[in-house]
Amino acid sequence: MYKVRQWSVSNARRLEWLYRTFEPMLVWLHPLFNGVGYGRMEKPVRVVEKAVKSFMFDCQMCGKCALSSTGMSCPMNCPKSIRNGPCGGVRENGMCEVKPEMRCVWVEAWRGSQQMRDDQAIHQVQIPVDNLLKGSSSWLRVVREHVDARDGASS
Repeated sequence: MYKVRQWSVSNARRLEWLYRTFEPMLVWLHPLFNGVGYGRMEKPVRVVEKAVKSFMFDCQMCGKCALSSTGMSCPMNCPKSIRNGPCGGVRENGMCEVKPEMRCVWVEAWRGSQQMRDDQAIHQVQIPVDNLLKGSSSWLRVVREHVDARDGASS
């Protein structure tokens, strides 16, 4: 899993492109999700999302994905669960102080973010994880946010 996670960071630009292609398709499915009901769609979408993101990013299903802002390095893989940058214990060689065999997720995040189209997104402060969202689909949340923003802009 760790090797795949590192590959994902090394290929952040390609994965960003893939996500930017995939996201409009999800938004396009809003009428279906809405018709069936977002509550009913949660489980099947969550199962697919978890399978994909667990393999690619060792995703912890926090419900508020930050991968597009963190160079495809999931901050929830930090042993200290730090969402906004490295702790003071990052070793000189970039390794984690808690898990010395693992590169700091924030060192990786910086590396991945430098490849992405918006290389400044890593500077955005990530909101704390809402534990009520843990285990839920961030994909469905993104669709609803897009639809709400679009509908709010058109009113």
